[in-house]
Amino acid sequence: MHRILGALLLMALPISAQQPDLAPFALPTAPSVKITNGVIHATLYTPDPKNGFYRGTRFDWAGVIGHLEYAGHSYYGPWFTKTDPNVFDFIYKENDIVASPCSAAVGPVEEFFTDEKALGFDQAAPGGTFIKIGVGVLRRTDNRDYSSYIQYPIVDPGQRTLHTTADSVTFTQTVNDSSSGYGYLYNKTVRLVPGKPQMLIEHALTNIGKLPIQSNVFDHNFLSLDRLPIGPDLRITLPFKLIPKQPVDTSLGSVDLNTIAYQSQLTGHQTFENVFTGFGTTTADYNIRIENSRAHAGLTITGDRPLHSLELWSIRSVVAVEPFIHIAIQPGQTFTWTYTYTYFTLPQSNQ
Repeated sequence: MHRILGALLLMALPISAQQPDLAPFALPTAPSVKITNGVIHATLYTPDPKNGFYRGTRFDWAGVIGHLEYAGHSYYGPWFTKTDPNVFDFIYKENDIVASPCSAAVGPVEEFFTDEKALGFDQAAPGGTFIKIGVGVLRRTDNRDYSSYIQYPIVDPGQRTLHTTADSVTFTQTVNDSSSGYGYLYNKTVRLVPGKPQMLIEHALTNIGKLPIQSNVFDHNFLSLDRLPIGPDLRITLPFKLIPKQPVDTSLGSVDLNTIAYQSQLTGHQTFENVFTGFGTTTADYNIRIENSRAHAGLTITGDRPLHSLELWSIRSVVAVEPFIHIAIQPGQTFTWTYTYTYFTLPQSNQ
């Protein structure tokens, strides 16, 4: 899993005291736009190399959702309390969760991988360039292996445009790296469906380079519902029998057929994570339901491409169900994919 090295580094740190509900947060100040369909209200951070909320070289800069509210419930927001450029991934420091610039993202952000690396990384000598889709042209600085948690120099962020309506934002980025032979035109639209508690994230990636693009893209889905801690109120279900690749820590959670449940509240440095198989080759299995009985709310996430892999990562402040899809695009061709987020409330007990 992508965070194993980070987890090993964290084990040597002192464990914080048990955490209560997360404190309310003020939305960090950065360039942003607000959209609404009258049912959902959302704030999206816009790409900005100088003042943007997210300027790391891991995640796609487009469509970073800082806040989304439906029926009085808040779905996204910072899972960390501070950032530090000297941190690898994230660390615990007393009661703080301190994230690196590469990991300090929120909401349903996406990361693109080619063989667990960035596009053209292996072909780039130190000093040469490669591409991170959604970020731009980056420079390889040395002979070290690729890491999502290294902040690589951005040589060319490409050309970006932004188009907004009352209920949608479209981000466009054009990147062409003649040195590596890779290039792309990327359109990403975050759209609120009229009159419904539903959000679409629509993508179109066109290969404008000389070389084929082979990549996996995953949605990190950082979820911090009503700022509640991660624990027994939370339940995750999928439409297939989940097969965990690693032994399940039954003191923290359980995997029963198609359901993931938490047995205790995550505290201190506790992490509940795993990689899952069991899904098929159709889009029907890309259907994730997350609900919190204490918040009386939840959401479903569906995709129009088959799952390529599936991971779960959660700490005391956030749960992330991470579905991957596979992308293959020949020069001159376009690949499209869409995620649908449907937000809902649960009936409250009379007891």
